[in-house]
Amino acid sequence: MSTTEISDRRIDHLVLCVRDLDAAAATYERLGFQVGPRNRHPWGTENRLIQFRSSYLELITVGVDAEIEPHHPNRFSFGAYVRDYLARREGLAMLVLDSPGAVADADRFARAGIGAFEPFFFERSGRRPSGEEMRVAFTLAFAVDDALPEAAFFVCEQHEPDNFWNPVLQEHANGARDVAEVALVTPQPADHAGFLAAFCGVPAREDADSGLMLSLQRDGRLHVVQDAAQQGFTRYAVTIPDLDRMTQRLSDAGIRFETALDRLTIGPEAALGVAIDFMAEACT
Repeated sequence: MSTTEISDRRIDHLVLCVRDLDAAAATYERLGFQVGPRNRHPWGTENRLIQFRSSYLELITVGVDAEIEPHHPNRFSFGAYVRDYLARREGLAMLVLDSPGAVADADRFARAGIGAFEPFFFERSGRRPSGEEMRVAFTLAFAVDDALPEAAFFVCEQHEPDNFWNPVLQEHANGARDVAEVALVTPQPADHAGFLAAFCGVPAREDADSGLMLSLQRDGRLHVVQDAAQQGFTRYAVTIPDLDRMTQRLSDAGIRFETALDRLTIGPEAALGVAIDFMAEACT
């Protein structure tokens, strides 16, 4: 009997592009998430983060007086991608995996033919829940599938993880634990199997309905779904301990949702362009 191969990478975070950052934060707060304060990148994009045990959501927009660097042949512009994505729509724009060494990953991507981009280092200030200012710093390595213009991919190395991860920020009224699953739709999933395998470091296996599945650390999954009419990331799942409590929270807030098997789903019309699944956390 064959065993499922699992990548040595986990989902680090998801980049969710929104036009009104504070309104988006309010939407997520109604869903029971604790949303962090506004931060600004050196080039002018601004974000608010929702942190879990080993992953997080990045709500991001383009700030006033942003100085966005254009793309160059060997330099992927994070800011330009966010700006251009928002010119088309809101939604889940980028999937990010963790990296123990982004410089080495950039070299790996170049050798695999999925991204000949320079590693991108940046730092910014942040604040602890106490209000104390601290430094966070990251190096990113990007990968691109030219046949997937509505989806971007990179890995993230954290240089100050003790400053970034904070249990106080991981307490959510809805009990959210982690990002567990991301769905990518495309007309021909098999056309992207090689790219995704090179990015995730694990072979893609065939799934039901002509799709693909890639298994990541901490029970994470990237599910590639066949859809002739769409392309891009359409949904993601967050684990919670109590579906009944979440059902009551959504009902009390007047938020429409659907139920199916082990999850509740908020549609993209109510969740800023991407569906959110709340999944029952597996017992361990």
